Amino acid sequence: MKLPKFEPDKDIISGETTDIYFARTVEILKKEGINPVATMQVFPQQAGVLCGMEEVKALLERILPKDNREVWALAEGDTISAKEVVLRITAPYQSYGMYETAIDGILAHCSGWATAARECVNAAKGIPIISFGARGVHPSVAGRMDYAAIVGGCAGCSSVAGAKLAGIEPSGTIPHAMIIAFGDTVKATVAFDKYMPPEVPRISLVDTFKDEAEESLRVAEALGKKLNSVRLDTPAERGRVTADLVKEVRARLDLAGFKHVKIFVSGGLDPERITYFLENKAPVDGFGAGRYISGARPIDFTADLHQIDGKPMAKRGRIPGITPNPRLNRIL
Repeated sequence: MKLPKFEPDKDIISGETTDIYFARTVEILKKEGINPVATMQVFPQQAGVLCGMEEVKALLERILPKDNREVWALAEGDTISAKEVVLRITAPYQSYGMYETAIDGILAHCSGWATAARECVNAAKGIPIISFGARGVHPSVAGRMDYAAIVGGCAGCSSVAGAKLAGIEPSGTIPHAMIIAFGDTVKATVAFDKYMPPEVPRISLVDTFKDEAEESLRVAEALGKKLNSVRLDTPAERGRVTADLVKEVRARLDLAGFKHVKIFVSGGLDPERITYFLENKAPVDGFGAGRYISGARPIDFTADLHQIDGKPMAKRGRIPGITPNPRLNRIL
């Protein structure tokens, strides 16, 4: 994945997203003429997958003085341990003190999403996972969430913004709404094939009106070799997608000569459900995971000052001075 070029949000730069006590601290220090070269270290409270560092780097590049800064960090997508220093900033404190809230928050949410995605990917054991979680978060962060899912190992994502950040094409099939609007799954799939460019995979959703196996055969007969996959998204009210259902759909497609058609499963998936399909040898070719990723708990990150004008210093409970971490690389 090509790393994106982030542009810091204006609300972050203006300080509107910070805790007010940081803004007041910087204001007071300016009035008192106090601006030490301070070293701040950032670490997580639990293990996971690091994400958000590229966005933090873009912020630091914007706010830190170019002639008096030193930033060391782990890379996007690195596996991290609890209490491990992932970021170390040395620069005049007034230049970055107001942004501690933003730095912690970016890393917290993005790493939480990436970690949840990695859990799904690990459970799938090589079967591709697509992030379908955009509807589970505020639209202002949907792109960040899907980008984090890609960092965590997902093969694709549904939101345009997330795909743009990750440098890929967005992934998607056909929604129930389109099929209901047409009144028939085959008509909707044929229309999709008619108007979508050839590079967009023809994937039909087959649980809207009829039995999933029956609908799969209908769309396969209509599109033939052009049909890439069918998607099973049976709701809980109808018993959800089961391993036996996947096996039946696969068998009926094969018997009818449609062995090329893949089966994609979505709907309430998490690592446990993904493991269920694999342990029961369901022939799934791809999974769509949504709210398990988008609803992941943020990983709590903490930032502390450890050195002031070269002198080791820290609050009680923390060890003064630089905390060694040979995995860090200088990024600024």
